[in-house]
Amino acid sequence: MQNATGDSRRSSAPVRYRERLAPSLWLFLAAALGGPMLTLVFVPAGSAIALIIGIIATLAIIALMILGSPRVEVDQRVLRAGRAWIDASWLGAPEIRTGEDARQARGPGLPARGWHLIRGGIDGVVVVPNTDPADPAPSWTISTRTPDRLAAAIDAARTAAAA
Repeated sequence: MQNATGDSRRSSAPVRYRERLAPSLWLFLAAALGGPMLTLVFVPAGSAIALIIGIIATLAIIALMILGSPRVEVDQRVLRAGRAWIDASWLGAPEIRTGEDARQARGPGLPARGWHLIRGGIDGVVVVPNTDPADPAPSWTISTRTPDRLAAAIDAARTAAAA
């Protein structure tokens, strides 16, 4: 695994796959309750001020949830998951996991030494073997809403990297 923190590995290659792992709708609804609660706290200061603070707080909470969500991206030669990246030439064949298999891959079957980008509320998982002998992480486990599309993009990047 290679970490892109402080390293600009953004390329001009066309992106094959891009997904933001934003929270589920239920988490947004739960977070949106923070604004009305804050409104109630500030009612003694004035109902108009309390309402404005509540609206601003709700919008800020939702914006931070979206902007703070990690992205998964595959371009011609690189897989990026959150802040980490790996050259596609080091990737093995991706395995798609859904349903009970995905639950196992996220839980009891999760390799301790592997690299993980797991998000609750996202059912699908793609497990990608890492063939780099110098890398201590034997695999990458990545949550995704569209595991078939992510696996296809990784396969295409592997093919391009091998050429």
